[in-house]
Amino acid sequence: MGRKWNNIKYGKAAKDADKSKIYAKFGREIYVSAKAGDPDPEINVGLRNVLEKAKTYKVPKEIIERAIEKAKGGHDENYDAVRYEGYGVNGAAVIVDALTDNVNRTVAEVRTAFNKNGGKMGVSGSVSFMFNPAAMVGVKNTNEDDILDILVEADCDFSNVETEDDVVVIYTKPELFHALQQALKSAGITEFEVAELTELPLNDVILEAEDMELFEKMIDALENLEDVQTVYHNVE
Repeated sequence: MGRKWNNIKYGKAAKDADKSKIYAKFGREIYVSAKAGDPDPEINVGLRNVLEKAKTYKVPKEIIERAIEKAKGGHDENYDAVRYEGYGVNGAAVIVDALTDNVNRTVAEVRTAFNKNGGKMGVSGSVSFMFNPAAMVGVKNTNEDDILDILVEADCDFSNVETEDDVVVIYTKPELFHALQQALKSAGITEFEVAELTELPLNDVILEAEDMELFEKMIDALENLEDVQTVYHNVE
């Protein structure tokens, strides 16, 4: 399922009790994006991407503003964007994206999370070929036909539209992320349940109950690491 809407939805619900950890991760990512380019999201596409995602997690305005002001102030905190790849139980593919000020610490913690839960870290490129980069935007309280009409009218390119529970989710290429949002906003849709760049698996893996329990434990261990921003996988 990678980072499809159901996967994200359940993740949000499970972490509602620990919002401070989520906000801290967003604060770091916003700071890094703002420092890497212009602190104006209208100019800095990377920052705009992070802010769109932050809105769907209801990150408080003060946390966003504090991170951007911190970047403007020339703080000397430096973080490296690193990606780790590996396998879970029964060969399930996993990608871990992190922002770290200590690569040795982070790689050790990620490796431990894999090893303690039936997984194993792989080399760079060992599983990324099993995923395609994509952008996804989800809209609640509407239907597919209305969304399709909007997209066709706006001549907006997309790869797939599907309804998962009560949310219509549109998938497109990463470079069309903002064009997709703009098409929806122009039609009066300004609130999104999900709006982010993602990695979609080419093929899903189904695990039996015991394996699924172990796999979910590994994903939780990875996501709970301070330096880890996002985890993608191909388990249905």
